[in-house]
Amino acid sequence: MLFREFQEEGVHLNAPHFKQLIICALRDLHGEVGAALPFDVLKFDEKNLSAILRISNCGLVKLWTALTLLGSYQNQKCAFRVVQTSPFLLALAGNSRELALD
Repeated sequence: MLFREFQEEGVHLNAPHFKQLIICALRDLHGEVGAALPFDVLKFDEKNLSAILRISNCGLVKLWTALTLLGSYQNQKCAFRVVQTSPFLLALAGNSRELALD
């Protein structure tokens, strides 16, 4: 799960543009091989600019470095913040730190 943060308000992004932004970040850092890295945007929230991405374990480092080094979008400063990673999709549904045991 990750969040996209912009320095200025009023940036609108939809799921296809978000995926294209990530592909461009991968291409800029890792070339055409990076741009061909298979990943999916499973869920995208336009209001919060948050997303859940699915990528194979072998591509995680390339994706993460591309997102870390991406510093602008449409001439506005921005940053990605990775909130949580997991090899299991179900693990993203809850936070074990907030688990209440009876």
